[in-house]
Amino acid sequence: MQNLLNDLTLLLEQDNHLVAEGKLLKNKVVELALALDPRLIKQLLKHDAIRKHFFVEVEGVLVFDKIKFQRFVSNKQFLPDSYTAFKNKIGLTADGEYLTESKEVVLSWPYKDCVLEGGQDKEDAKRNEVFWNETLAPDQIDRLLSPKALTSFKRYDKDGAHPVAELSLNDNLIIKGNNLLALHTLREVYAGKVNLIYIDPPYNTGSDSFHYNDSFNHSAWLTFMRNRLEISYKLLASGGYICIQCSFHEYAYLKTLCDDLFGEKRWRATFNILVRHPDRTLTGDKEFNDVVEYTLVYSQSESQRLPSIKEVKVDDDYVYQIDLTKPPHTTLTCDAKEVEVYLPDQYRVLKKNPSSNLLKSISIRGSLKEKNSSGRFFVKHLECLGSTYPPLTLFKVPNMGDDAFGHRFFHLPKEGNKNGTYFQGMPQSTDTTERPYPNFLDFVEEYNIVNSEGGVEFRNGKKPESLIAYYMEMLTNKNDLVLDYYLGSGTTAATAHKMRRRYIGIDQMDYIKEVSIERMKGVIQGEASGISDQVGWQGGGSFVYCELSRANQIFIDQIQAAKNSEELQAIWQAMQARAFLSYKLDPKTFDASKNEFASLAFEDQQRFLVEVLDKNLLYVPYSEIDDASYAVSEEDKKLNRQFFNL
Repeated sequence: MQNLLNDLTLLLEQDNHLVAEGKLLKNKVVELALALDPRLIKQLLKHDAIRKHFFVEVEGVLVFDKIKFQRFVSNKQFLPDSYTAFKNKIGLTADGEYLTESKEVVLSWPYKDCVLEGGQDKEDAKRNEVFWNETLAPDQIDRLLSPKALTSFKRYDKDGAHPVAELSLNDNLIIKGNNLLALHTLREVYAGKVNLIYIDPPYNTGSDSFHYNDSFNHSAWLTFMRNRLEISYKLLASGGYICIQCSFHEYAYLKTLCDDLFGEKRWRATFNILVRHPDRTLTGDKEFNDVVEYTLVYSQSESQRLPSIKEVKVDDDYVYQIDLTKPPHTTLTCDAKEVEVYLPDQYRVLKKNPSSNLLKSISIRGSLKEKNSSGRFFVKHLECLGSTYPPLTLFKVPNMGDDAFGHRFFHLPKEGNKNGTYFQGMPQSTDTTERPYPNFLDFVEEYNIVNSEGGVEFRNGKKPESLIAYYMEMLTNKNDLVLDYYLGSGTTAATAHKMRRRYIGIDQMDYIKEVSIERMKGVIQGEASGISDQVGWQGGGSFVYCELSRANQIFIDQIQAAKNSEELQAIWQAMQARAFLSYKLDPKTFDASKNEFASLAFEDQQRFLVEVLDKNLLYVPYSEIDDASYAVSEEDKKLNRQFFNL
């Protein structure tokens, strides 16, 4: 190999285009090889050993193996004294290849190729989750994720709850049920229709203080998140966004996961949110005071950009009037413009009350010298005149700016200052000004009073309406559709309702009725907390509540609500008659071991009964609503068919 290295080096050095200052340009060689540069190929073919090593004959035609050549040239022994052994790029590498260019290097974790149904209650934290392998169990996954039937329809408005006569895409929806299955159900109707997804998922802190299963390990959490992000992203409309709030516990994993799922070019921003004052410590045993949370924002399209803050122009800064008291001292020609020059005693600057008819003074410093047309003009033509004219000499430049004056004034720095100044009138092209959103948000005050919002309590999991409103104001318009599939206390739905956006909220927990629904009933009645005053909320509107139609989930709910072993025995009898049991269970064997079951601790009995249920049939498949064993009512059948035909 060493002889081939030497031969290749000597051969390439014969081409002056590949040499600089007596050294071979390794990067240039690789670049030309990958581009199949004819000149380089011709040079390589001159050497018998090199031709034999890097070319393959196919039916009498020599084919250049550019990948083999690239790897050979990238070898550390080749040109160790060249300008650099690396490309002009920063990034992680494996065996000399950048991770972003290698399809073999990806974020991996146990169960990545699985679907995790992932219930979100305390009992689920105590049992083994079912991971359905995508390759080995496609039939089970198809059945698990097939659209589910809906039931328990109610419409809420100012007059209370009513039966639902018909459904439309304009309805606001709140759905009770497993969010993964609900998202796959919604896909049938809402794919490509959601303008904003905001989620506040479990942070994986090891604490389940707000009832979610919040103690997954990294691999289970990543699988849990991937399954849901993958399907929810398919619901986004063109130009839509997804916002994911998280803490430091999983931020790095989450961003890498999202980059992989959505593509790095769809990442738009990470907003850093101050959620509590740094001087306030919740518990004294923490390693550090965790005061910041994060919101990752991804766009539906690579080409779309985050909107800017648009503000109505005000005249507060327009306070200057320039009076020319004498004829100009001289004129200069700059870029074909006849520039009038006024010495300090030939003009005066008057400061008056703000008015759109006056001028604003702007110091020419920093990026203004490069990114602003007036700054660039000053640097190119006027800054150098400081040695010719006294400080504060004024220049009147015609045909510049988009204000009503038709010219722009500049003056040299005053004595001891290095920055010049220009004066401009209020721009006429638009009634608003634009600036980018900051990526640091201070919501400490709002978080301090969040418990009082909406008239419901939700310990350690509640977000202020003003925070959600910030994102909705930035990323949506009136009547746009917003989705939150970790509804929790209902903040997203409440904020969307008050801001006149349509919304869909999903949650599995039983508190959805005592917390989320009660909060939304208050919103309709005109409750005055949160952003109500800010948006002038007076009440009104409606929403439709429904549930994924439960099959085996009914028994899981009963098992978790049971108080003693006698109740569990009764549930088991009902399960044998009506439940869909796992194929792994032989009921006869179980009946023969009742004494063994009775000897188990109560929690183990609960866990066992949950495990013997077929997790693919927690909810009723929409395709099987006519199956009598599910006992779907005729009214529900009618509404389901209407919903899936929307």
